[in-house]
Parts: sequence; C-alpha cells; structure tokens
Amino acid sequence: MELIDTSRSERQVQGAQEPLGDLPVRGSDTPALRLFLLLEAIATRFRPFTLQSLVEETGLPKPTVHRMLQQLEGAGLLLRQADGRQYGTGARLRRLAEQLLLNDTHHGARHAVLRNLVDEIGESCNITALSGDEIVYLDRVETPEPLRFHLHPGSRVPCHATASGKMLLAQMTLAQRRQLLAHAPMRRFTPKTLTDLDALEIELARARRDGFAIDDEEFLPGLICVAVLVPVQRGRSNICIAAQAPVVRLTPDRALRLLPALQRAAEALSAIERDAATTAPFVVALGASSQTVPAAERGTALLTDEAVGDGA
Repeated sequence: MELIDTSRSERQVQGAQEPLGDLPVRGSDTPALRLFLLLEAIATRFRPFTLQSLVEETGLPKPTVHRMLQQLEGAGLLLRQADGRQYGTGARLRRLAEQLLLNDTHHGARHAVLRNLVDEIGESCNITALSGDEIVYLDRVETPEPLRFHLHPGSRVPCHATASGKMLLAQMTLAQRRQLLAHAPMRRFTPKTLTDLDALEIELARARRDGFAIDDEEFLPGLICVAVLVPVQRGRSNICIAAQAPVVRLTPDRALRLLPALQRAAEALSAIERDAATTAPFVVALGASSQTVPAAERGTALLTDEAVGDGA
C-alpha cells in the first residue's frame, strides 16, 4: 500500500521526498538489502523519479544506484520514461505489490473483521485499495440475502465511480488527482456517473469533510455503496472498507445508519495493520495497473435473485 507522510511538511505533501531516516536500514550493507532499500524509496514515490533523487534519498553511491536501476529496468520492475532520465514502476513490480496485499499473512484477521461486519449490518462488505486509477478488491464477504451483486477479490473497478475510490482520491492533492485522472478517461457507467472533474472535486470535498463517501448508482444501476477509510498512524491511508446493497434495501440516506459499524470495523482493521507494521515494517506501494477488468468482473451482469457477490 502507498503510505505518504503528509504531516511532515508542505514540501512532502506536494510530492518532494525526505531522506529515509526512519526506515529500517539494519544490515543494509548487503547487496540484497541495499536493493530492498532502493525499492522502499521507490515505493514512496507518487511521481516518476530520477537517479539523482534516489541517490540523495537513500545515501547510496551513485554508481550503485545506477547499476540497480539498470537491473530493475531489465527485469521489468521499472520503466524508463520518454525523457530517458526518469523512471516509473513497471507492471511486474505492481503485480508483486498487489499479490502481497491479496495474500499476506494477516488476511485471516482482516477477513474475520469483514465477516463480523456483514453479520452485524446484513449487507455485503469489501476491503479495497487504490491501484493506479482503479480500485482493487482485497477481500469481500457476501450477504446471505438472495438479491446481491457479484465481484470477487482481485476484481478492479473505476475510482471515480465508486465510494472507496472517492475516499482515496480525496486524500490526494489537486495536482495529484488531475495527473492521475488525466490519463484515464472518466467513463460513464450509468446516468449518475460523474464524468466532469469539477463536479467530482465537489464530491471529493464533501467526502473529506464528512469522512465517508457514497456511490449512488454511479457504477452499477441499482447498487448503493458507502465507504470509509481505514485509519493509519501516519501518512495517507490506501485501504477502505465499504458496504453495498441493492437500492431496494439501501438508499443513500439509509446508508448513513451503517457508518458507526463501518467505522468500528475500520478501527479494527487499523489495529491489525499496526500489529503487522511492528512485525514487518517494510512498506510496499500499490501502483497503477495496466490490466483491464473483463465486463463480467465489473459486475455488469443484471441484478437478479440468482446473482451472488457484491459491488464496489
């Protein structure tokens, strides 16, 4: 997940980086751990980065960083930008980050929180994260109700048309959001989908103010979703927990009644992540994805009594 410390300075909020003085460097004199230190530095980058910026951030010798960048680029973990000076994350590194999130050892604890939440509110719930301009499902538990939508862990949905996406976009600076959305057309999925950046900004301001976001049939007709962030001790959260249901059972007004339960579950997930950080302090950034979601995985099938699963 991408965690950016927005509390240190306005300079870092705008994308500049500080030295990795608080990252674990014990034993980093070995080649493998020097490479991992470099990947940690790369993981904090929202924008493309240069050789010199990584040298300054890690304190490693410039020839060493240059050699490692060449190796990572050759392995498909990094991509060199068109200007020949800047680098960005490659598809292979992004897939690695996503698989770590989907299959980590704390999955059972998170799944139990999700199961308890579904038992309490009676509707399908998801744990989600931002991957580029999409939301990826890390886990989900279905409602026992016969009328429900189907999406599964690993599915991807658009960030501009989902409750989780709005919450995660709302944490970014305006420049970061514009950069992200400028390269991904805001596709219209339903008559209610927000496809205008200015209109979306109003919605994101509301989400920042209220601490929750709602998808009012913006991704799938007939589906209402509400999402809150999972708190983190520092920086920017990249995990949401969301509940969703057909409009026949849930309206935007009724969704507000689910917020106390969602917030309790978010705090429980936050405690699990804090515990994970004490045992495995390395942070992995979840980057953009080049994969396309098949129509069936986007939940575009009609809502019927036969459908199973949940929405974004």
